[in-house]
Amino acid sequence: MSFKLPFFKTKQKSEKDTPTIEHVPRHVAIIMDGNGRWAKNRGLPRIAGHKEGMDVIKDIAKAASDSGVEILTLYAFSTENWKRPNAEVDFILRLPKEFLHHYLPDLMRHNVKIETIGNLDVLPEHTKEAVAYAKAQTENNDGLLLNFALNYGSRFEIMDAMKRVMQDVDALKLSIDALDESLFSKYLYTDGLTDPDLLIRTSGEQRLSNFLLWQSAYTEFWFTDVLWPDFNEDIFKNALHDYQQRKRRYGGI
Repeated sequence: MSFKLPFFKTKQKSEKDTPTIEHVPRHVAIIMDGNGRWAKNRGLPRIAGHKEGMDVIKDIAKAASDSGVEILTLYAFSTENWKRPNAEVDFILRLPKEFLHHYLPDLMRHNVKIETIGNLDVLPEHTKEAVAYAKAQTENNDGLLLNFALNYGSRFEIMDAMKRVMQDVDALKLSIDALDESLFSKYLYTDGLTDPDLLIRTSGEQRLSNFLLWQSAYTEFWFTDVLWPDFNEDIFKNALHDYQQRKRRYGGI
């Protein structure tokens, strides 16, 4: 038996679409999809879409902070993205340095803290250095946590967590009988973070694409046809407003 996730179209902005302070999702995750198609539609190279999409991040981070969101996790580069042409991969992995060069002062003014999840070890040095610098500069900020998923794949994350669980069991640091969902979550990249309350995906695709599979067990999904470079504060607030109309039952009544 197959099923399709509900598809939510974006609506025109109106006063009722402005989210109230009550029931704002603590943690919002976004699959920023559609950069390449945005560029193709304009007869531009794919990298132009990635550049345009990068500039949207600052506005959405500010909108999330102003709305009371505590954590914003962005799917920036997946473990599968290495399959793309080398020139495109190289360009994408230079964007963190460019983004932080331009926008870190503004993020500092808004008290944003930058973090990452994923396997950063295999990333280019210039990417790792830019990320490390941003983390160091913002480590004392206590506003919005802007969390970039870089070289992230949820299946790899879960397998890696499982291996470390087995190592701790073998080393007698952990009893297998003590292992439960809560303890297993501490072995994931997202240890210390709440699970996402709302996951947004742009560009009309309706799949998780190996993103936060464990963490999204009870996440609310919101999809839009809008390509990421055209995503804006009004559409983001529409998603928050839609989330506020839902009742999360977690399997209950």
